[in-house]
Amino acid sequence: MTEPVRYQSTRGTAPELDFGDVLLAGLATDGGLYVPTHWPTLATDVDPDASYIDTANEVIAPFVGDTFTADELAEMIAAAYGSFHHDEVVPLVDLGDGRIVLELFWGPTLAFKDVALQLVGHMFEKLLTARQQRLTIVGATSGDTGSAAIEACRDREALDIFVLFPKGRVSEVQRRQMTTVASPNVHAVEIEGTFDDCQDLVKAMFGHPEFRDDVNLGAVNSINWARVMAQVVYYVYAARKVGKGAPVSFSVPTGNFGNVFAAETARRMGTPIDQLIVGSNRNDILTQFFSTGSMAIGSVEPSHSPSMDIQVSSNLERLLFELYGRDGASLTEAMLRFRGEGVLGLGVDQMAHLSETWSGTSVSDDETLDAIGRYQEQMDLLVDPHTAVGLVAAERLRRNPETPIVSLATAHPAKFPDAVQRATGVIPALPDHLADLHSRVENYQTLPNDLAVVEAFVQEHRSK
Repeated sequence: MTEPVRYQSTRGTAPELDFGDVLLAGLATDGGLYVPTHWPTLATDVDPDASYIDTANEVIAPFVGDTFTADELAEMIAAAYGSFHHDEVVPLVDLGDGRIVLELFWGPTLAFKDVALQLVGHMFEKLLTARQQRLTIVGATSGDTGSAAIEACRDREALDIFVLFPKGRVSEVQRRQMTTVASPNVHAVEIEGTFDDCQDLVKAMFGHPEFRDDVNLGAVNSINWARVMAQVVYYVYAARKVGKGAPVSFSVPTGNFGNVFAAETARRMGTPIDQLIVGSNRNDILTQFFSTGSMAIGSVEPSHSPSMDIQVSSNLERLLFELYGRDGASLTEAMLRFRGEGVLGLGVDQMAHLSETWSGTSVSDDETLDAIGRYQEQMDLLVDPHTAVGLVAAERLRRNPETPIVSLATAHPAKFPDAVQRATGVIPALPDHLADLHSRVENYQTLPNDLAVVEAFVQEHRSK
């Protein structure tokens, strides 16, 4: 087994931690994101047709170190993916011509976030019980993280969870999946603002030491390394099954950048990945970055793919940390300048290094709807708007037709029925376990984009 890793902050001044402390901390005390001090190396003499659960045990073990025993980890992985509605957990669909779709929506809330959060929920409970602690989790969501986090944390004795979502910026199905969970430890909070506002509120709470310590604050957003770690597995799994040791490319519809950074992690661990394609919608700050090496903060516009209606992608900092040579001081200066001036640019050498693997494109709403219609008509494949963005990005930017390209299907089409119906005339049905979603009673609080108000709400409603 590879040497277990410890974790350092991208900003360079927070103390190194082991996995258990990183799991509970979420964001580093210096405002940075935790990353491994070194990248574990994957074994090469493995069965490319190993099961998803076996692959998960192999990939995750070096990241958790001695926080959990091998038996504890295996038990949690089996329990997490036993809740999925497909025997293969994340099935692969062959479209021909080396094009593959990796379906990540077979978990309980129909989105790829379940793959990580079902496991993270078990890890939280196991660790908190062992340490006899409680944790107050506060997360921001652009749609899918919230319901997946709630499903993973509901009814757990050691946890309270508060999820902030932007008013009018999530689909009805996404909202109802968060607001109809009748568990005393679950609190859905609608914020009068954008996802970026919600994310900034969460970061501000982590940056408020008295509040953070008083409520024992934890995170389930992809700022928490455990989220990224669990997502690495499906890139390794897909690359092995599709490539059989040869290079594979991936196209990823991208919002907060955690999902596609998991692919970068898999690559750094030795997975032969030729190209990583980032698909964005009309909110194209990431497209700017991967096309020009610079980006400027703009306004967020609603789209048919709302989970990507983001300007500041938190996890991009983890990639920048690598591009800055793991120099926390230089990255801190760049990030402060970005927040202050709204602009960030790479040097020539950094851009050249980035372009070796990365590329990006933005897909308009009309192009998204067209893709949903084309794939339904030509391949009898019904996809949601985010998956459609990834498919279009793969069509445009695939460099080598001889290299298989895997497009990630990140959500079930029934989560976005309006866009799918508009594109195809088909109303995608919710699976049986969610068939009564629209008749369930909603319960949520609407709050202003005001840190003091939100902190007071958390203080009042958490379990003491």
